[in-house]
Amino acid sequence: MATTPPRTVTAVPRNAVDRYFKITERGSSIGAEVRGGLVTFFTMSYIIVLNPIILGYVQDGTGKFLGGGDAPNLGIIAAATALIAGLLTILMGTVANFPIALAAGLGLNAVVAYSVAALPGMTWPDAMGIVVIEGLIILVLVLTGFRRAVFKAVPMEIKTAISVGIGLFIAFIGLVDSGFVRIPASKATPVELGISGSLAGWPLLVFVVGLLLAIILMVRKVKGAILIAILSSTVLALIVEAVGKVGSMKDGSGAVVKPTGWELNVPHISGSVVSVPDFSLIGHFSLFGAFGKIGVLAVALLVFAIMLADFFDTMGTMVAVGGEAGLLDDEGNPVGSQQILIVDSIAAAAGGMGSVSSNTSYIESAAGVGDGARTGLASVVTGIAFLLATFLSPLVNLVPFEAATPALVVVGFLMVMQVSGIDWKNYEVAIPAFLTIILMPFTYSITAGIGAGFIAFVVIKVAVGKIKAIHPLMWTAAVLFVFYFTLGPIKAALGI
Repeated sequence: MATTPPRTVTAVPRNAVDRYFKITERGSSIGAEVRGGLVTFFTMSYIIVLNPIILGYVQDGTGKFLGGGDAPNLGIIAAATALIAGLLTILMGTVANFPIALAAGLGLNAVVAYSVAALPGMTWPDAMGIVVIEGLIILVLVLTGFRRAVFKAVPMEIKTAISVGIGLFIAFIGLVDSGFVRIPASKATPVELGISGSLAGWPLLVFVVGLLLAIILMVRKVKGAILIAILSSTVLALIVEAVGKVGSMKDGSGAVVKPTGWELNVPHISGSVVSVPDFSLIGHFSLFGAFGKIGVLAVALLVFAIMLADFFDTMGTMVAVGGEAGLLDDEGNPVGSQQILIVDSIAAAAGGMGSVSSNTSYIESAAGVGDGARTGLASVVTGIAFLLATFLSPLVNLVPFEAATPALVVVGFLMVMQVSGIDWKNYEVAIPAFLTIILMPFTYSITAGIGAGFIAFVVIKVAVGKIKAIHPLMWTAAVLFVFYFTLGPIKAALGI
């Protein structure tokens, strides 16, 4: 990315707020910062809906849902999601003075839900404890300057492949959760389109309409396209249910009784949409509980897998947003990058402490920058908007899978766009990248994709006689992943 020098204007600050955030100095205004902050919020506020859906419907290894109940409770997850996002985004604005917002990371929450919490014997507090550990480790690595060393150890193609693979994984989750892609009753093929190869039922129509609307709005560059699509699809779903009385796909035991029904959440209005937020999820984590459930090696690998995604996503977001805002120095680094990384690391741990998964910097912040945001005041505005949203958590119960999952497909597309950054003619890096990408959705495990890519990279480099090109950290990670993939046979051989 081309380096853009910071935009500065020689002018006297108008007030204390202007002076603190360097608003005039960066060629902005309070009005532009407020507008940019609100644009960022509306562009990324879909996370308040999506994070509960990704986390809330997954049972942990003991059969419990997030919060310890026997049934999903999306409202408390939405409230905690908005609270943590609001507090950390305000912290980013006041400490780092950078127009970047934070929230539960898409992709990272999928790792926590499907690759950590769902492991046999694991509980949600155990899984969130792993997130806290990951955040604390990242914070230490930032403070010691080691983070840049790790960033340089992994080949760029592998870093890119991790994001692309997560994008495919998220898109696949969206297609499956909406019912657009299903396991056929005949089991003749692993998956099929809709019901027996056809798109039947009103819920699937809601999904298709929502997906097409999101695509059209994105192509037309409408700000808040994803949120608009979710809200519009939800309204359509409410009308469909009110008129057609579609009902649920499953009965109380989880058995499918009506294939054309709503996947899990039947859209309907009951009670008030505004309520005092329930923050009972905050603090429900077990820092060391996972060690006794899955072992030190498995915990280390899971922490490493989450940390990798957190590392490289944040680095790329910082540079992208900084470039758009004209806040890169002569070496292409964002101004105040150390403060940005510190807050981002704290956010990772805070997300685990709040039981909403690791929080990270959002590339959607570029939307606010495109609308004029240049300082941390925009982040403060975004954060305040998130805090106000905690009072609207009951609205989450109105949103069915079919209305929210189009956003997963669209976000997956945005992440897959990075695939052009891989040199596909260089087999030495292209094959590991390919394995990383395809194995994430095919194995329903992000960790498996990363591990396969690392191992393949090391094996290929050894085979072509380029051992010196392998960073010691890549050697270590590859060996750990070999143990991870063969943990079952090793335990069996040892009689564990």
